[in-house]
Amino acid sequence: MAGLNVSIAFFFLVFGVCQALRQLSKRLLSPGAYSCLARELAGSLQLCMSCLELRMLMEIGLWGGGFGPDVVLTLLFLLFAVHGASFDGASANPTISVQEFLLLESSLAATAAKLLAQGAGMVMGWALTKLYWSWELTHFHFIQNLIASECSSSIHTALYHAAFVEGTCAFFFHLVLLKLCQSHLMYQVPALAATVTFLTYTAGPFTGAFFNPALATATTFHCSGSTFWDYIQVYWLGPLTGMLAALILHQGNIPRFFQKNLLYRQKSKYKIPKARVAAHVEGDERRQKREGEKSNSEPCA
Repeated sequence: MAGLNVSIAFFFLVFGVCQALRQLSKRLLSPGAYSCLARELAGSLQLCMSCLELRMLMEIGLWGGGFGPDVVLTLLFLLFAVHGASFDGASANPTISVQEFLLLESSLAATAAKLLAQGAGMVMGWALTKLYWSWELTHFHFIQNLIASECSSSIHTALYHAAFVEGTCAFFFHLVLLKLCQSHLMYQVPALAATVTFLTYTAGPFTGAFFNPALATATTFHCSGSTFWDYIQVYWLGPLTGMLAALILHQGNIPRFFQKNLLYRQKSKYKIPKARVAAHVEGDERRQKREGEKSNSEPCA
């Protein structure tokens, strides 16, 4: 359990550093620069480093440390709960940023800045985690360094099935996110953490269940066994397609491109009682009758 304790200490260290980075940048930068750049950079850095260490535990710790998958899944739930509570509105996920753009919640320039910050955060997270592993503080890290140069692809099924799996995971994740977007953080955070945990448990053996293009790019694109185009189809096109399907199902349209609702009829927010409607129609008929009689009584010019 000593190796697991070191990993838990690493999670706390990553959270503390990224939280300090958020607080410092919030004081030094303008609100726009903070929300589009610093916040996304810190969130992506925190997500990437935590997920890389957790992925290492998932691959090596199950047989090298003797603990079961329940430990890893519990850590996954707790990590995403901490991420949701500490990200301060950052998404650290390109599909969420594109979704905000399609919902008219973010401009093109802001979306592009977020994507760049997410990419930079993921690259920094990968480099810093590799440096941390090189210190070989535990036997897990020693084994990880031995197999790092020979890592294999996370795609363990047919290509079309892998893209479908990633798209389905993204679909359910974004559907839950859209349903809970107006909910209190106290309900939103555990619900999203439970969704991520369930999807990872279900789809992990097939694709790793990333449904986050930036995270997948930093984690598995350099591994052999699949081509670059295979990775793009599975880890970029799959999640983006799932996000679009969830958005259309929830909204009935894509607000950025057209306003007409394709799936749902627009209903009036307020219902008028039938008796009031009948009285209103009857009053209109009486008024029109009086006006007609008045016009008939007037002499012709």
